[in-house]
Order: sequence, then C-alpha cells, then structure tokens
Amino acid sequence: MPEPSSQQSRGAVAGTGMGGTMDLAAGEAATLERGPGGPAGGGPDSRPRSLWSDAWRDLRRNPVFLLSALVILFLVFISLWPSAVTSGNPLDCDLAKAQDGSAPGHPFGFDGQGCDVYTRTVYGARTSVTVGVCATLGVALLGSVLGGLAGFFGGAWDAVLSRITDVFFAIPVVLGGLVLLSVVTSNTVWPVVGFMVLLGWPQISRIARGSVITARQNDYVQAARALGASPARLLLRHIAPNAVAPVIVVATIALGTYISLEATLSYLGVGLKPPSVSWGIDISAASPYIRNAPHALLWPAGALAVTVLAFIMLGDAVRDALDPKLR
Repeated sequence: MPEPSSQQSRGAVAGTGMGGTMDLAAGEAATLERGPGGPAGGGPDSRPRSLWSDAWRDLRRNPVFLLSALVILFLVFISLWPSAVTSGNPLDCDLAKAQDGSAPGHPFGFDGQGCDVYTRTVYGARTSVTVGVCATLGVALLGSVLGGLAGFFGGAWDAVLSRITDVFFAIPVVLGGLVLLSVVTSNTVWPVVGFMVLLGWPQISRIARGSVITARQNDYVQAARALGASPARLLLRHIAPNAVAPVIVVATIALGTYISLEATLSYLGVGLKPPSVSWGIDISAASPYIRNAPHALLWPAGALAVTVLAFIMLGDAVRDALDPKLR
C-alpha cells in the first residue's frame, strides 16, 4: 500500500494537547489550522468586536430603531428646512378664515386666529427639536462631568454632590418651571433650555457616578494605575469610554421628555410665548375651540405625541443594544 503523503498525514492526525493524537478528517484538520477566527492568516472577521460594533449591528436589525430613526430624521429635516415642505408663513393669519376646515393648499385647516395649522405645525417642529437637543446636550455634559468626578474621586466631593442632587430631586419640575420662568421676559428658547439643564442634570449625574464607580473597579483600570497612569488618563482613556453607555441611553430617552416638558410649559404660558411658534402654544390657543375646530388642536397634539414616542422608542432600542445583560 502506498505511504500517505506528508500533507495528508498532517490533515489526518492532530495532537490532543496531552501527548497523544487523534484521527481527523481532512476538512476538520484544515479548520483547526485556520483557527476559530476565520481564514488562515486572520482577517477582518478574526478581530474581536467591541460593544459599540455589536450594538450598531443589533440596531441595524431592529425595526423599532429603524422606524424611530426615520421619524426623527424627518423631524430634523423639516426643522432645518421647513420651506422644503411648506411655502407659507406661520405668522400670516386671516381672521376671515378662522376655524375653517381643510382647503386647497391648507390640508390641516385654520386655527382660531385664521393661521394655517399645517404651516404652524411644520415650524413648531423646529422649536421642539431645538429645545430637546440643546437641553439633552447640556444635561448630559454637566451631569456626566459632575457625576464622573464624584464617582472617581469619592470622599467629600461625592458626599457634597449627593446632597445637592437630593435637593434638586425634591423640586417638582412643573412647579419649578412656573416659579422660575414666570419672571423671565426673554422670548427665546434659551431660558427654557437653561431651566431644563438646571433641574435635569442630577439624574444623569447619578447614572454617571454609578457607572464610573463600577468601571474603576475593573482589572484593566487597576493594571493601568499600577503602571503609573495619571488620574486624568485613567478617567478619560480607561473609565469614561466604558461608562458612557448608560448615560447615552438615559439621555436619549430624556430627549423626548424635554420636548413634552417644553410643550407643557408653553401651554401653561411660562415657556415660549407668542409670536413664537410652538406646539404647546398652538395647543393652548386651540383648547377653547375644541368643539368648533378640533383640527386646530389634534394636529399639533398629534405631532407632539409622535415626536415624543419616536425618541422614547429610539432610547429603548439603544438601551437594548448597549445593555449586555439583555443579550
């Protein structure tokens, strides 16, 4: 019988790791030679995936994320370029058309002042998106910095910050808005954004503090500290990237909450005020005419509900993708 070639011998026999051998089929031997990572010599598939790449892969396959992202992208688009979907002016009103229903070129009808409801609904998205995004960025930045420093250094700084957050948590949000914003005369979005940042940072601060405390106990942080890494390097290069995921999840969900809070404050008359265009202002103005002209109330209220729901759904999808416990 002819002797098997050396290539066939290597394909048919492999070491067991304990001094013995075992018979393998040629395909199985080739698989062992390639290793579990993919083709021989390595490749893109052989590299371990990070938390962020795994999360992005899951998000792309999540229909809830895709649907909410499309709605949010559309809202951002009409906020930046409202003239692309409407040619009207939200401040042009005709009292002769007050409370009229839909008409050619005015699909949503007219409100109690004769203003085009469709145009005001489109332009109201700009206010809501601006307030929501700016308030979320301010809250996330301030809360992450204060909470991260408290969780990293601990001691007196952590104790003082914890007591301050307890004080802010005891302030009712709507009541605080009624008190603080009632004395503001500015008619821009910035007082409303500042109020939300002032009362919203404690929640993010506690989330960031807990994440930093958990991350700083990991072995890679202890190893970096033993190698002489400075506190700034430990916090910025080793702890922050691994503690930011919960902050992103909470901030994404809170964005929808801030949009609804702006509408609530504007409805109560302490947020934005006419002639600003806001869904809360339109809902407040249309409330007395709900029996005669329900369309003037339903369209801005529906736009507000869809917007808040889209951001909450986006936050839920991001939470499911970034939380390893849910995998």
